Amino acid sequence: MKAWTLLRSHGSTILIPEKGRLRSSLFRTLCVLGALIMLSASSLTSVRAQGAQTPPVPEEGLWLSQDHDGVFLIGHCGDTLCGKLIGMQYDGPVPKDVWGRSQCGLVMLTDFRLSKDENAWQGHILDPETGRTYDARIHAESSDVLKLRGFILGIPLFGKTQTWTRYRGTIGPECKLP
Repeated sequence: MKAWTLLRSHGSTILIPEKGRLRSSLFRTLCVLGALIMLSASSLTSVRAQGAQTPPVPEEGLWLSQDHDGVFLIGHCGDTLCGKLIGMQYDGPVPKDVWGRSQCGLVMLTDFRLSKDENAWQGHILDPETGRTYDARIHAESSDVLKLRGFILGIPLFGKTQTWTRYRGTIGPECKLP
């Protein structure tokens, strides 16, 4: 019979005395509380360390598309930026992509890496209605304006630029915009 129990969280492991092996329930309670505090502290440390690796950039946040029909959440995905559709203007059922999946929560901006010589992020954008992926660039023109240029054949000349604005509104259930 074991005398200790493993408590695991966020990659950390702490040994605490098993119930019934201690005469004092107060001592066991203090051990459990201490373990939880240590796990919480290690979780906060890992979040801070993760934040230190990926500092915020102006392109992160909520953005309203040029036609005001979609809101995207752009943020870090490891060492790249990505964006998912979290708000839409629609009537009836939630719009589906070409494969029949809900567009609500669909990651449409992927693999954006900073191109320091152009001061823009280069990656890909998905057209959910056709399933095609296009090359794209994004950059924050100001804290409230984002420029997105989608293009084909790897040539920005063969593309179209949209101006997105910072979104500060609400989003209803199933990604429904008011």
